[in-house]
Amino acid sequence: MRLVSARNAGLGAAGFLFAGTVVLSATAWLLSQEQSAALNAGLKTPAGLPAVRLPDGKAPSAAEIELGKQLYFDTRLSRDRTVSCASCHDPQKGWSNGERFATGIGGKVGDRSAPTIINAAYFPLQFWDGRAQELEGQALGPIQNPIEMDLTLDELVMRLQAIPGYKKQFDAIYKDGVSADNVARAIASFERTVLSGNAPYDRYKAGDAKALSEAARRGADVFFNKAHCTACHSGPNFSDGGFHNVGIGLHGKDFKAKNFDVGREKISGLEGDRGSFKTPTLREIARTAPYMHDGSLKTLEEVVDYYDRGGNKNPWLDEELFVLKLTARQKADLVTFLKEGLSSPDYPVVRPPSLPPDPK
Repeated sequence: MRLVSARNAGLGAAGFLFAGTVVLSATAWLLSQEQSAALNAGLKTPAGLPAVRLPDGKAPSAAEIELGKQLYFDTRLSRDRTVSCASCHDPQKGWSNGERFATGIGGKVGDRSAPTIINAAYFPLQFWDGRAQELEGQALGPIQNPIEMDLTLDELVMRLQAIPGYKKQFDAIYKDGVSADNVARAIASFERTVLSGNAPYDRYKAGDAKALSEAARRGADVFFNKAHCTACHSGPNFSDGGFHNVGIGLHGKDFKAKNFDVGREKISGLEGDRGSFKTPTLREIARTAPYMHDGSLKTLEEVVDYYDRGGNKNPWLDEELFVLKLTARQKADLVTFLKEGLSSPDYPVVRPPSLPPDPK
């Protein structure tokens, strides 16, 4: 079977090939509206977004979602009981952390930014390099990571089994009670509810001419036309779900160094994926600074300037990047569209829930 680089595969509805298996693209990952609506009976999908595909074909119960929310905010899932999922993916900070890099126990700092959880349900592949499939495949990674939460799965299960409130909930929801797989299922079920749609752009597209300001409408025209943003940021989630080398972290002679972040290549083994990272959603982008996989760009203005000059040249730069030559007003209008047009009044604000107490 022919191996195809994700950045060159087109990511159409047929998906792309990876290591001899077919990996669905973001488009193919979505079921038809009728199929999804039937499966998503228990989940509300905001305007402008398709229904979320459920891997096991079954909508989670309210009890499972609530359990997942508790686990998401619980610092007891980390070795020193100081870090939770919400520490790096904070609802108050765009479901990211507002910092350049993710920070784990003991102040240990990673080398990539914390991607937002918003609309992560629409991505079949998780993490910046796509090394995990589905939200269930992602959930346990940070818990086990020695610089994030640093807890083995056996320790995780023992810790949760020792908390009566958690044991009772797991036993009521799952036939096999507390297990690492069920922790992943619960957290993923909660994360599938973290959705952002019904933005001004969605209302404008639906016929409300007043939903966007004049500047935002001009910015939308730049976005969809001259700036060529939809080459990667396409579809209702403003992401193709693919992996692209946009030159971040690759400038001067950096791409020749042995220690630069090769991104997707480490997972796929394909040189064409060198320096490629997943296309993030642009929904709620105004809340998720700093930007790029390494958090190196602080503002949307910096991001627009970066793409306007065509990114950092390197042998693996995506063919869709080129010098744009936007005017100052076009840049300003584009930023206005991103900030105003894709920020929802229904932003998913979630407060930390009450947690089961430790045993006496």
